[in-house]
Amino acid sequence: MAAILIAEDEPRIAAFVQKGLRAAGLSTTIARTGPEALDYACSGEFDLMVLDIGLPQLDGFAVLEALRGQGSTLPVIILTARDSVTDTVAGLEGGADDYMAKPFRFEELLARVRIRLRDQPQAQAVVVTQGDLSLDLRTRIVSVSGKPVELSAREFTLLETFLRHPNQVLSREQLLSRVWGYDFDPGSNVVDVYVRYLRNKIGSDRIVTVRGAGYRLSV
Repeated sequence: MAAILIAEDEPRIAAFVQKGLRAAGLSTTIARTGPEALDYACSGEFDLMVLDIGLPQLDGFAVLEALRGQGSTLPVIILTARDSVTDTVAGLEGGADDYMAKPFRFEELLARVRIRLRDQPQAQAVVVTQGDLSLDLRTRIVSVSGKPVELSAREFTLLETFLRHPNQVLSREQLLSRVWGYDFDPGSNVVDVYVRYLRNKIGSDRIVTVRGAGYRLSV
């Protein structure tokens, strides 16, 4: 399943695009600020980004410039209300693969997304490893010190997220967005529950609680 990053600070538009892409069988994550969008885009977890120009803290042009400056080839479709020729040219010359103006028809956006995904080469790496933890994306087999461990689908995705960000503190909000794909009630303890499940299966000392910040995979 292709993973799409939606960098959009307008909740109504973000929800509309997310709902449509999910209905088309795509996985989605929403980033609402420029720095958050750049962080996600550089993570290597996404196959394409739909990018708004008018993001807070860091606008879409700056996000795109920083992304390309780091050598990323992540396909980017700009989706913005800024439809002047100058902005369109700036976006395409800045490294965007496509440019769409708002208002837009979702069917057209979906077609463009599919075209860009079709043009992408298939990823070669199917095993994610950190230390003695190994996760095979193809067979969905998880090994700890060479021994297989059974995980549920949600536990598998949560562990994959930690493995792709070793020694990095991930907040509960980040984990909710990346693993569950939507916002829970702020009072929900679903992340804490699943971290406890993982600790029971891979070792209690591997996932460290960072008080007031979130969790970190220690490798």
